[in-house]
Amino acid sequence: METIEILFGKRLRELRNMRNWSQEELAFRCSVSKNYISDVERGKRNVSLKAIEKIARGLEVEIYELFYRSSQ
Repeated sequence: METIEILFGKRLRELRNMRNWSQEELAFRCSVSKNYISDVERGKRNVSLKAIEKIARGLEVEIYELFYRSSQ
């Protein structure tokens, strides 16, 4: 069973790829480092609520959209 960190990271990668953005582009839009985005996408970070808010704003989505499971 995948952890919440892994599932969140997969969803983040999915949303980023749908926009054809690099990790660097997303990091810039979220005001975080590229390494942070990379760690989140790989499930290596326990993301705070403030970081989730930054990511949602950077992706221009509602926070709840970060938690939808992909159909894959």
